[in-house]
Amino acid sequence: MPDLAALKVAARAAIVMPAVFALADKVIGQPQTSLFSAFGSFAMLVLVEFGGPWRARFLAYVGLACVGALFITLGTLCSRHPWLGAGAMAAVGFGTIFSGLISGYFAAATTGALLTFVLPVTIPASNSAIPDRLEGWGLATGAGICAVMLLWPPRRRDDLRREAARTLRVVAGFLEADQEQVAELAPLARDAVDGFARHSLGTQHRPTGPTGPTAALASLPDELDWLISFLSPSDELPSLELACTEDGEAMAAAAAVLRASADRLDGRDARPDFARLDTARDAVARALARRLPQLPTDTPGGAVPQALEPPFRIRAATYSARQAAGYALLATGAEAPELESDLVAQPSSARAALEATEQLAVEHASPRSVWFQNSVRGAAGLAVAVYIAQKTGLQHGFWVVLGTLSVLRSNALGTGWSILSALAGTAVGIVIGALLVIGIGTHEVVLWAVLPFAVLLAAYAPRAISFAAGQAGFTVVLFMLFNIIQPVGWRVGVVRIEDVAIGFAISLGVGLLFWPRGAGALLLEDLSAAYARCGDYVVATARQLFEGEGSQDSAGVALSADAALHRLDDAFRQYLAERSATAFNVEDVAALVGGAARVRRAAQSLTSLARMADGETRLERCGENLDPELHALQSWYVALGYALVNDRPVPPPHIRDAEGASRLLACVQAATRGRDEPTVRAALVLLWASQHLDNLWRLEAHLGERANAARATTTDGGALRRLKARAS
Repeated sequence: MPDLAALKVAARAAIVMPAVFALADKVIGQPQTSLFSAFGSFAMLVLVEFGGPWRARFLAYVGLACVGALFITLGTLCSRHPWLGAGAMAAVGFGTIFSGLISGYFAAATTGALLTFVLPVTIPASNSAIPDRLEGWGLATGAGICAVMLLWPPRRRDDLRREAARTLRVVAGFLEADQEQVAELAPLARDAVDGFARHSLGTQHRPTGPTGPTAALASLPDELDWLISFLSPSDELPSLELACTEDGEAMAAAAAVLRASADRLDGRDARPDFARLDTARDAVARALARRLPQLPTDTPGGAVPQALEPPFRIRAATYSARQAAGYALLATGAEAPELESDLVAQPSSARAALEATEQLAVEHASPRSVWFQNSVRGAAGLAVAVYIAQKTGLQHGFWVVLGTLSVLRSNALGTGWSILSALAGTAVGIVIGALLVIGIGTHEVVLWAVLPFAVLLAAYAPRAISFAAGQAGFTVVLFMLFNIIQPVGWRVGVVRIEDVAIGFAISLGVGLLFWPRGAGALLLEDLSAAYARCGDYVVATARQLFEGEGSQDSAGVALSADAALHRLDDAFRQYLAERSATAFNVEDVAALVGGAARVRRAAQSLTSLARMADGETRLERCGENLDPELHALQSWYVALGYALVNDRPVPPPHIRDAEGASRLLACVQAATRGRDEPTVRAALVLLWASQHLDNLWRLEAHLGERANAARATTTDGGALRRLKARAS
């Protein structure tokens, strides 16, 4: 069955691009205008596709049109001086590729924007050619924007949003399940969330930064995974038993919020009832406060957490449901309540957006960032290609740069494989194009008749068939274009394969020189850094609960944890895109990446707990009982990172401080005998903080099993050992 979405995009390009080219070639009659209208149309209609609400899409296309005009002007000014052109290409290449970390729109526009600089800088022309070139680009962008906005525009409710809505309903049904249904519905909820997460991983990089809707949708799987982790029964966690009517109302309110969020994602005018959810969550806390003095303190190790567990799990689940509903609102472009996670920034002003962008740039301005590595690698390859194309005076020298751009990947293996695919596709395209040109001869009318079908193939093949098929289709389009502009027969194919072969060689050389192992070399170190920084974040936030000081230090640790997780997420997505990612069980590594996010999420939950307590009321003496468990947790997660990087067995879970938990309960019971409300709230905060630490302890066994399994996945000594060898 054909890919209908790809077919619509291809059909739109096949209709609009030849029409724009014909207008420029036959009516305006300027070669520069014709050339830039043809390639500009191809860039707008084939190389770039923006999703999301129509207003955001329109502004993105207009922004690309403005950037393209700037690049065409700058490229023409630099087109007569090899060193100047190469230097400008390096700066433009690095800035354009690196800007992709800001948001999904920037990343989607990268190839199209680079083409608007590559084309003018590799075709020498005087400054007087700038108006003609801009005229061609203006025709292309004007027609292209109208076409993408009006002719088969993508539907607002795309596949990812529909799957998000379906997943939210499945999780809501799980929240509403009675005791007999839990065992049956828990696997269904887990499968739905895991499937949604795999679909979300389809993009190479998670859209981040100050633009919200797409990033909010991408954040939903992690939040729903966190929610289910508190409610799904397991060997460590029994089925949740509701102790009072307040517990039942909280679960019902959470399910209603998720269902309203699903309706919102499906385009209905629904609004989650956050007031009901917040009231129900507070009622759970008050009900526990009433039972607190009756909880036993002389129970054996492990029994104290069981007594406190149901209200803790309910509160965590309802709070997570609130977060998920907020993400769903942001994904539809609506305003959302305050969210604890920074995965989706909500800048209230242009200054806030600028600050968020600056923070992202600082996080990734390091050789340990996959964005930085890709930007340097791409800038170097394109700059060398531009210099060679200008210095040697190659005919159609821009093909050298296009060849470099088309096959440059994140590692040498990926580049080598794409070179073979591109060469094969180009060769097939040359054979097909040459046969067409030989058969058509100088019949210009027939060339014009064949051009739309060639564009259809070039636009459809890379999306629905393969990269090599796309190269073949693009080569056929070039045959048609250049034989319409200046008939030279099949010889244009010989020129193309000579020039692109030079570009391929440049790409391979740069791939071997700059971080040839790609994201695989970063993945282990980023995992280790993420666990260490997120462990620090947990310790800082937990200590702040009972000490009430060090808020600035806590904020700094939070920023470090955020930066480490962002780099890890990007490295993992890049690694998935590399051909070498099939060398071992990706599910194990994905679980380790998700584990780091869970540790950070626990720290954020501890931060939210601090808002429950009165700012002046602290139970520092009681909270000191958490110190041994805190440091044991931190040490284990640091040891996990060390084991990953150094290919060592992961240690077993640490021995819990059960006596400390009992002392904590006895201390808070003594402190709350007077029923002072601020003191009771501070006590509940500490008890629930201890439950979060227990949750992280349970996670240790799961992560240790995954890490040890990843070490033994392959027959040549372990997947992680192979990654370590690449890194060194």
